[in-house]
Order: sequence, then C-alpha cells, then structure tokens
Amino acid sequence: MYNDDQENYYQRMLSNSISSMNPSEEAKKRARKKSAGYYEDLKEQLLLEYEGKELTDIKNSKVISTDFGDTLKITSKEKVDFNIIDNNFKSQMNHNLKLLPKIGIKTEENLKNKGYPTIESLRSHDKYGDVASDFLDAVGEMSFHEIMDLLDANKYSKKCRNNLLKCISLTDRENFKFMDIETKGLSNVPVILIGVAEIKGNNIITSQYFLRDYAEESVILDAYLSHLDEDSVHVTFNGKSFDVPFINNRCIYNRIDADLDLPHIDLMHFAKNLWSDELPNCKLQTIEREFFGIEREDDVPGQYIPGYYDTYLSKNNIGPIVPIIEHNRQDIVSLAAFLEKMYGDVN
Repeated sequence: MYNDDQENYYQRMLSNSISSMNPSEEAKKRARKKSAGYYEDLKEQLLLEYEGKELTDIKNSKVISTDFGDTLKITSKEKVDFNIIDNNFKSQMNHNLKLLPKIGIKTEENLKNKGYPTIESLRSHDKYGDVASDFLDAVGEMSFHEIMDLLDANKYSKKCRNNLLKCISLTDRENFKFMDIETKGLSNVPVILIGVAEIKGNNIITSQYFLRDYAEESVILDAYLSHLDEDSVHVTFNGKSFDVPFINNRCIYNRIDADLDLPHIDLMHFAKNLWSDELPNCKLQTIEREFFGIEREDDVPGQYIPGYYDTYLSKNNIGPIVPIIEHNRQDIVSLAAFLEKMYGDVN
C-alpha cells in the first residue's frame, strides 16, 4: 500500500531532479555545475581574484632545478593513518594451487578433494611434485614485481583478482607512488601537471610539478622520474590505460630514457570489482563522496582543464590553474585512502 512515508520519499527523490516541478537548490546547483557557462564564469572569477599574483605566490610552491632545467614544484604534507596490516600473504599463496602451471579451478578442486590442500603437499604428487618443489624454492626469492606478474596471470575469479590487492603487504608502504597527471588533451599533447603522493612516517607528502610553459615538459617529466626506483609501485586511477602510457610517450617525445615497467595497482579496476553494487558509479569523486564524505568545491572537470591552461598562458594570470593544482592534489591523496580501504575490504 502506498503510504505517507513512501510519498515523502518520492517527493524528496523528485526534488533532487532538475526535471521536477520544484527542484531543490541542491539539484539546481548540480545542474549549473554541469554547464559550460558555469566554468566560464568560474574562470572569470579566478582571473579577477588572482590578478597580479605570481606562481610562487601559490602556497608551498618554489622553483626547483633539475638536470633538464627549472620548473615549479608545489609540496604539501598532512598527517595520515595509513595502515597495511600484515596478512601473511606468502602463506596464503601456498594454498593457491592455481599458481602452478596447468592447474586451473577444476584441477585445483580435484587435487584438494584428493588430499592435496597446499602447494607444499604437492611435493609428493607424481605429476606435480617437481613443479611444486621448484615453485616453493623460487617463491622466497621472488621480487614484488614478479609476484604481481604471477598473480596477474592467475585472475581466474574475483577471489583471485583480490590477491593483487592482498599482496601489497609484501612491499613497504613507502614504495607506493600515488600518481595522477593533467594534460592538454588525450594524446600527443604535453603533460601540464604531474602529481605524486608518498607515505613517509605518519605523513602523506605530495609533490606536484607544473608546466609553466611548453618548453619545460622535459623538466617536469624528469622531476617525476626522480621519485621512482626499482622498488616503486605505481598506484593510479585508470593509470594503466592512460597516465603511465601517456608519460612514457611524452618521455620518448622528449628523448628521456625512462623505465616505467613497474608494479602497478590501478584502483579503477578494483573499485568496479569491489564496489559496483554499492555505488551509483565507480568514478573517483563518487567514491570520495560516498565512502569518505569528501565534497569538492569549485573543482574543474578534466574536459575544461586544457582551456583553463590556455587562458593561464594567454592572460599571464595564474587564476585558472589554481583549481587544477588542487584537483590534482586531491586526486592523489584520495588514492591512498582508496587503497587502504580496498586492502581492508579484501582481507
């Protein structure tokens, strides 16, 4: 039966739609923020607000020197409780028979039913004894990169895919490079901002490198690469498909020798795997809002960033790039929160 509570519920739902007879102020605000006119007005406000300001007036910014030249670096530091509790993952690997060649879901089930619950127990098996022994001898010496490659090749099910998150306990949290880029477009154009966040002690420290003019692209690329070493792990949101290949292509264009073949945790794929049933969509800002209560104010969506950057150059006014820098900073800080929550969920 349709009751008063249901009627009130549907009235509230309809008021949140701009197509309602009486849309709420929140619905009107959301509709305005989807219009190009809103972002043109915001850009004009920023030009007025920052008239006469210099890039070094941006909080925590300074000009740095690299082997490729000078560029602008913006840093920030904030307290963080980033905790990856040890889950004894290598012991869990011993129970995953599918890590051995030619063992799939059905074969693993048959072997366990016959009394072979672990790879260790397979040492005595006529067919799999040698490969089990070889695996157990090698696993102790495997690098984190090699373990991730092994797990990536064994994504038989959702549970198997979750192992790629579980295994992050095997590396130090200082190795995570939470990274995001802003660009002039989708391909064959410069990177205008690179942000990387790192966990150091009880803090998360962000470093952002901004393209003051097109001649500096090689400088910001080199500055980002200085954060990477053989133990680094990229953590991104859609970075496997976009950010890392984009940086690699721009390094080739700028004749920079870069080794970006690093372990990579792309959180967009895990968000869809873990949270698609709980969220209206798995966009980064939806996750921020629904799970962490983060509501961005005056955030500039990606499609407007190239135009804002052009205005910064043509007007010699830093206003339009201020929200781009904040947008990028929030993205990389959020990635750390996402990774910690995902790790907790799968464990």
